[in-house]
Amino acid sequence: MKLSVQGLKFIQNQEGLRLSPYQDVAGNWTIGYGHLMTDEEISKWPPGSSITEGTALLLLEADVEEAENEVNQLVHVPLSQSQFDALVDFVFNLGGGALERSTLLEDLNDGRYNAAAAQIPLWDHAGGRVVKDLELRRFAEQRMFLQESA
Repeated sequence: MKLSVQGLKFIQNQEGLRLSPYQDVAGNWTIGYGHLMTDEEISKWPPGSSITEGTALLLLEADVEEAENEVNQLVHVPLSQSQFDALVDFVFNLGGGALERSTLLEDLNDGRYNAAAAQIPLWDHAGGRVVKDLELRRFAEQRMFLQESA
């Protein structure tokens, strides 16, 4: 499956666009649409520098493709487009490892879609504390996931 246009807009809206490097709530260097910077990228674009919107879109495209691949690899049950979009955003934001080791994935792969959806809001912490923006994002993902049943 591939992320829908609505799913891409959701990610862009959730992340916002920042053309200069910044540290996210967990202290990770980030740029563009929530792209976690590698050490090489931090050297290339140090604090105080900036990238173009085109570069931000290229980074987003690569990050989305990685998240799509993770979801496609980890999920073994049918998904609606809205469920897939919600999971791609979840992985985009938290990484594939979070989904891979989650009760959410276990419930989902056992066909317990509603139980899986109930797990989404639990992933609202960063740096050991609840973050309001993550709390809101998880509820939005949950609503998206529940739009249709597989």
